[in-house]
Amino acid sequence: MNSNGPVIIIEDDIDDQEILTDVFDKLNYENEIIFFADGQAALDYLNRTDIIPFLILSDINLPKLDGFALRNKIKMDAKLQVKCIPYLFFSTALNQKAVIDAYSASVQGFFVKQNSMQELEKTIMVIMEYWKRCASPNNFHQL
Repeated sequence: MNSNGPVIIIEDDIDDQEILTDVFDKLNYENEIIFFADGQAALDYLNRTDIIPFLILSDINLPKLDGFALRNKIKMDAKLQVKCIPYLFFSTALNQKAVIDAYSASVQGFFVKQNSMQELEKTIMVIMEYWKRCASPNNFHQL
């Protein structure tokens, strides 16, 4: 994990992309935000770049390659696996089966898209602060 790396957001809804852009701008995180409208485009990017993203926020229901299929491809790819990129679901598709399937696929979090801007900001802030404080093999600092 690279705490200064870009945040990859895989979201096919343009309105949600705009709202998330506003939230990240308001919270003043310096991480670049890179949006992808489908899982395949995100996977192609991850395979062709040497940049280590800070984290991936993925919707579940996506065109071409859904969130679960994308998670599986990243998890099974040794080159991507070694980058230690936290993979979190950020979706409205909340049901017990989806949550069980997510954690069975070693997803590091499952967050529900909030309806209010205030709650959405809180959720993004909690995610970002947690992962910025988390030690990882690619961003190891001795105290």
